[in-house]
Amino acid sequence: MAATATASKNVPVARGTGLEPFLWEGTDKRGQKMKGETLAKNANLLKAELRKQGITPLAVKAKPKPLFGQAGKAISGRDIAMFARMMATMMKAGVPLVQSMDIIAAGQKNPRMRTLIESVRDDVSGGSALNEALARHPVHFDELFRNLVRAGESAGVLETVLDTIASYKENIESLKGKIKKAMFYPAAVLAVALLVSSILLLFVVPQFEAVFKGFGADLPAFTQMIVAASRFMQSWWWALLFGLIGMIVGFVEAKKRSVAFAHFLDRMILKIPVIGQIMHNSAIARFARTLAVTFRAGVPLVEALDTVGGATGNIVYSQAVKRIKDDVSVGYQLNTAMRQVGLFPVIVVQMTAIGEEAGALDSMLIKVAEFYEQEVNNAVDALSSLLEPFIMVILGTLVGGMVVGMYLPIFKLAATV
Repeated sequence: MAATATASKNVPVARGTGLEPFLWEGTDKRGQKMKGETLAKNANLLKAELRKQGITPLAVKAKPKPLFGQAGKAISGRDIAMFARMMATMMKAGVPLVQSMDIIAAGQKNPRMRTLIESVRDDVSGGSALNEALARHPVHFDELFRNLVRAGESAGVLETVLDTIASYKENIESLKGKIKKAMFYPAAVLAVALLVSSILLLFVVPQFEAVFKGFGADLPAFTQMIVAASRFMQSWWWALLFGLIGMIVGFVEAKKRSVAFAHFLDRMILKIPVIGQIMHNSAIARFARTLAVTFRAGVPLVEALDTVGGATGNIVYSQAVKRIKDDVSVGYQLNTAMRQVGLFPVIVVQMTAIGEEAGALDSMLIKVAEFYEQEVNNAVDALSSLLEPFIMVILGTLVGGMVVGMYLPIFKLAATV
């Protein structure tokens, strides 16, 4: 029996409105089974197109639509980094731009990412420059990405710039992952501790309370406190639940809508012991790497600084970068402007000054980024080790304390027997 194979490329169809995805199966001239997914206006036109390509269609059917909107997971920064990496690789191999996106889209398992790439491809095939096509999707392709692509297109080195963007995105996503790891671990453990404590108060403590009523003696003060907390939870659990949800939603909305609140929050985070230093180092690493990549791509320094602020991940540093840009635009050297904002360590300012004097600013900034990224790695590992005993103390206090409180009356009763 002939082996089943997937078509190496989608059958070309005219792009435009009214196209729908179809799944098809067929055999080629050698009798080998093939299958694929192609956009077409209807099944009959697709069958005719398949026959022109030497494929005998066996089954053609419309691709089922998801029940609840667009299927697939949300597009992540790693997806965008992979897209840039694959584009750079294919263009270096001599594959034309539109065909590169055709191949990449066909290989995407995430429907959302495939739709995004196909939309960019259609705009480019319609005559738009790549940076213009990307600008129609600002949520996924930020200003820095678009500016670098525009600079690459202008200089005729798009594949090199895409390779640089891919490396930059991969490094930044790796750094973000380490920061999330540092924050997620203690938050997850504390959330589990609160969940277990709530379950004990709602379902376990009431069972013990029924037993305690038969003792005919006063309960220890600690046990009385736990029983009172259990009664409160049973009566007002819904209010506590909605209050917690309201606090989380209100916090997120306030951070999004209020610049003053976001600035206050970011400033407070920078002052937290250990975690604040990690956030400082992370912001410096992002600043250095983003500025180095943008400047190396040929973007003028002032214009590069205009897009760097948002990449630092902290409003305090973002506003500091705006001040630096203003100072540089009126003639200050970059290292002088960085020194005046008072956020950057002396070593960063000095290395920037050396880079400016030697005409190798981008290379020196890359070294700064690598140093501070390593500092973040070391700090995250140290934080995990530091938090483990602290978390054990909290778990023991919350869960163990309630268990001890429930058994105190039993111990007291045994002592009187």
